[in-house]
Amino acid sequence: MFGLACGTSWLLYLHRYAFAVIKPELVREWQLSKVELGLLDSAFSLSSTLFQFPLGIATDWLGVHLMLTCLLLVWCLGLAMHAWARSPDQLWYARAAMGIGQSAVYANLSRMAQCWFPASIRTTLQGIAAITAGRLGGMCAYLLLGSLLLGRMGLDWRTAIYVFVAGGLVFTALFAVIFRNSPREHLGVNAAEAAMFGPTHDAGRPYEGGRESLAVVKSQSSKAEFRQRLPTPFGQLLRSIKPRALVNLIMLNIQTILSTLADNIYSSWIPLFLWEVHHLKFEAMGIYSSLPLFGGAIAGMAGGALNDWCIARTGNRRWSRSGIAALGKGLAAALLLVALVWYDNPYVFCVFLFTVKFVGDWSLSTSWGVVTDIGGRMTASVFAFNNAVAGIGFIVAPVLFGYLAQHHGWTAVFIAVAITYILCAASWLVIDCTIPMVDEQ
Repeated sequence: MFGLACGTSWLLYLHRYAFAVIKPELVREWQLSKVELGLLDSAFSLSSTLFQFPLGIATDWLGVHLMLTCLLLVWCLGLAMHAWARSPDQLWYARAAMGIGQSAVYANLSRMAQCWFPASIRTTLQGIAAITAGRLGGMCAYLLLGSLLLGRMGLDWRTAIYVFVAGGLVFTALFAVIFRNSPREHLGVNAAEAAMFGPTHDAGRPYEGGRESLAVVKSQSSKAEFRQRLPTPFGQLLRSIKPRALVNLIMLNIQTILSTLADNIYSSWIPLFLWEVHHLKFEAMGIYSSLPLFGGAIAGMAGGALNDWCIARTGNRRWSRSGIAALGKGLAAALLLVALVWYDNPYVFCVFLFTVKFVGDWSLSTSWGVVTDIGGRMTASVFAFNNAVAGIGFIVAPVLFGYLAQHHGWTAVFIAVAITYILCAASWLVIDCTIPMVDEQ
């Protein structure tokens, strides 16, 4: 299950970051401006934002197995539509379709973690699956698509996209065959292993079709305990949210918006920046574009492990999470401003971006941990809502950075990212992961 979670995250970023690699080809083929490229990125972001929350709610009711299989198929179709497009208008629909397919994927992975990963090491495993595997996927997009397929092998960009689509369909088939919503449903889990997973692991709809009948499960728990493990109507859950928990959620939303805004420079613009300003060809461009993402990949493991270590060592969950996240974002802002001293040297500059991404992505593991801390029975819904609202940054960033790069130069873009990091660090000081969204009792 952990391997499938990592594979899903890796594939998502492999496919998502492919668009950044082909931007120089789109400029050559259709003479698109950076503002127009930003609008195409926003098409992806808009559809992802609009569908994320409703599909996250659907995941809590229908289960990860069905929902994530469907999402994988839809995003592979959207990626294939990129290669079919013969005009910028058609490419807009391809971006939107891919955004729908990738909208609620991490909400599904958050739900998977709640059902399959022990709470004591959950943040570490979530950090590796979501952050490390995801950043490695983005890094591989730059290396495989840019350096290898377009650079070394000389394929045209449409053929290279089809290669990526084929790999995605193979993984989708493997996921559909292997994954199950909970340990009790999986044929590879015996009765003794299933007994190790308590009610918190089998949240949602765990007992349908499982190896143990509903009668056996009922016999192991009282009727009251059994009812508590059944899905609660979503309207009832909303009415049970307290004002302080709502404020906490809003602050979590704000930091995610800011973090997403800053992250767009790495997901959408670094390859074009190196191609346009420093005239790097695909082979070198792919290598140096991947350096920041490698830093983010290491941060996924380091941030999750640091969260779990600090919580175990101090016993203070709130400040272990908030302190680590605020420190990382603050350091990222300082290092990015220092990096601008070497703006004219792409190699040194990208090495600095490696360190910026490393410290800046500590907080992503923290974000996942906070969602599972406060989410309870609403984990997938809370995660989807957080990411849906954070889609504001996802939508605004491509247009903002495209405009700044077009009219004020790339230095203005990097300064804007540093300011965003500072604001994100400040927001973490208000977030309290010990306040649950709803009373689980």
